[in-house]
Amino acid sequence: MYVKICGLDTADNARVAVEAGADAIGVVMSASSSRGLDAARARRIVDAVGDAADTVLVTNDLGAREAAEVASRLGVTVLQLHGPAYSEASYREALHVMPRVWRATSLADAPSLQVGAHGEEALLLDAATPGSGETWDVAALDGSAIDGPWLLAGGLTPANVAAAIEVANPWGVDVSSGVESSRAVKDPGLIREFIGAAKHLQLR
Repeated sequence: MYVKICGLDTADNARVAVEAGADAIGVVMSASSSRGLDAARARRIVDAVGDAADTVLVTNDLGAREAAEVASRLGVTVLQLHGPAYSEASYREALHVMPRVWRATSLADAPSLQVGAHGEEALLLDAATPGSGETWDVAALDGSAIDGPWLLAGGLTPANVAAAIEVANPWGVDVSSGVESSRAVKDPGLIREFIGAAKHLQLR
């Protein structure tokens, strides 16, 4: 199970995530998000991870080309464009700069569930309000019908991630608020617990 810990706040917590077995960490650059970072802070987190895991820049309000250029300067491995503001043309713009781009969306936006529909490498399905910690009915999603790598997000916690994986059958999972002690503050213990719970199914 591919596990991404998103909305990282410090280099130390990024290291905790990688040491616990995370496959990716995400940094957010968004004016509308409480987890939004400036470029210098995001760079420190990315540099702390190095090539030990995928590093993902997440944004919902930067133009696609600008986001790709920022991602390139930061040295992340993946750009994640989040939400309905990004059209198929937006992904083409981003892919001119970044070779790896993910599409993040919600079922509320009635998106295409075909991975690669906009040229993206992977699809992330989130709650209607990203980063809110809201849960959604993953049973309404026939995960087996999604052809290609996709990540489940939205309301996941160490307590419910294993059950969600069994119901939705995703390629990977993504968490942010579910591993926080308070808004935008990551908890090292919860990070470890989440990764352990998500990866445990592989060991059965």
